[in-house]
Amino acid sequence: MLIDSRKLPIDEVINTEVCIVGGGPAGITLARELIGQDFQVCLLESGDMEFNQETASLGEGETVGDPFPPLQDMRHRQFGGLANVWNIEINKNQLGLRHVPLDEIDFEKRDWIPYSGWPFSKSHLNPFYERAQAVCKLGSFAYEAEAWETAQSPRTHFTSDRVTTSMFQFGPRDIFTNEYRHQINQSPNISTFLNANVVEIEADEAAQTVKRVQVACLSGNKFWVVAKVFILAAGGIENARLLLLSNRIQKNGLGNQHDLVGRFFMDHPFIRCGMLVPQNRKIFNSMALYDLRRVNNVAVMGKFALTEQVMRREKLLNMTALLYPRDQRFRSAAKASAKILFSSVRQGQLPKNVFKHLQNVITNIDDLVADWYKYNIKKEYLFPDLSHGGWSDHEGNEQKYTKFEVLSQTEQTPNPDNRVTLSNQLDKLGCPQAKLTNHWNEIDICSVKRSQFLFAEEFASAGLGELQIELDGDRPVASLSTHHNMGTTRMHDDPKQGVVDANCQVHGISNLFITGSSVFPTGGYANPTLTIVALAIRLADHVKTELCQ
Repeated sequence: MLIDSRKLPIDEVINTEVCIVGGGPAGITLARELIGQDFQVCLLESGDMEFNQETASLGEGETVGDPFPPLQDMRHRQFGGLANVWNIEINKNQLGLRHVPLDEIDFEKRDWIPYSGWPFSKSHLNPFYERAQAVCKLGSFAYEAEAWETAQSPRTHFTSDRVTTSMFQFGPRDIFTNEYRHQINQSPNISTFLNANVVEIEADEAAQTVKRVQVACLSGNKFWVVAKVFILAAGGIENARLLLLSNRIQKNGLGNQHDLVGRFFMDHPFIRCGMLVPQNRKIFNSMALYDLRRVNNVAVMGKFALTEQVMRREKLLNMTALLYPRDQRFRSAAKASAKILFSSVRQGQLPKNVFKHLQNVITNIDDLVADWYKYNIKKEYLFPDLSHGGWSDHEGNEQKYTKFEVLSQTEQTPNPDNRVTLSNQLDKLGCPQAKLTNHWNEIDICSVKRSQFLFAEEFASAGLGELQIELDGDRPVASLSTHHNMGTTRMHDDPKQGVVDANCQVHGISNLFITGSSVFPTGGYANPTLTIVALAIRLADHVKTELCQ
């Protein structure tokens, strides 16, 4: 059943057994796992079926530290959550996301990474990963290159134990934005409330049991949900913010008796490693494994990754490298000059060396106009990138392309000083906005630079070519977010080191649970969604056991 919360009677009290806060992939997976149970489930989603800018403004916030995207972009208040903006073209008419599990080493306590270690190993989570594969509509639970390579698309063989090839799989977004919504709404034991913004989690006087949550609508309506079990599934920033907002009983926020809520924020910094110039351009005809394409009706893509051996030996963070072919005009002087001139005109000023820039543009005006027309009028991609592939099926690649751009995602160390707190600014419901403090640490920078060097050495020794590493001064060329917010309600068996225990239960509170990437103690380099879905399935099993006793 789908309910518009704005139409509820004022001060309505909804009684249920399970209350899930957040209608993104984590909350949807939880609700779907609870379909048909003999207890009632209430799913609260801040947004509506369609995107609404006024609702989206509730995600605004403040950032401090290294450059970071606006916090509003980190959360998508609409049923389906961030799945609504997944934009990888996995079929001609289907958009989706790349999926991959965390590596075994990501779960381990590593002496070179402070605060690392999960309460369980990857082998414990593997059965839930396998179930998550089905939920995300992926292929078999196989991410080794051997499962997907062919004689025509072989993996690259390296002479050392430092770099290897493994795979991504790609799944559709519409299962979370559409298909599973219909399944949930057809279930008589689940009610989904839209435009429902949780503004406080109300606990008993001992802060040991949650009694109810207060929910507000932008229209002015308020209501309450009373339940036996409450689960926060609102994302890496909002889960922490909700606990911090709920400070009526515990002044520092619910579950925050050890000042851990909001700390250890992590993301996956995105690195532009540089250009790989091949020794022989025939390589563009033999690298299909590293292109996004379908194998046995599954969308897959190969990637280069550091091995566990080299990470242990050299005390490195986990990191991967992707290849995207580029032609000679990619990042040409003409395109750079055109961007500088356009930006300067918009600002009402002339750039330095204006005549040099004009000469670059005029000399290459035909190519610039052709690219502009292709991208802006025909709405075609200029070159393969993170959102689409398929280049390996084209003919004449060795004439068209001259190099590969090497792009990476890297692990970020868990740091208690990187954190979500409450801002002095209020949102439209009168609640303090989130404030994010995030700095890239020296261990992160050193690990990326060393990893770039290792990739360069291994690419050269394997005969792929020369990786011309790009740096910004003495730092990697990096963006500090891929919108993979993690770690702010981290999992640890010791309440002095984590917000939730191994069952995702908030320490000291009998009926409050958290799921999603906010419980990750470390994040590896892997896109977090498959792990988010696996943890949601695992928590759903736990909840079913608890309520059926």
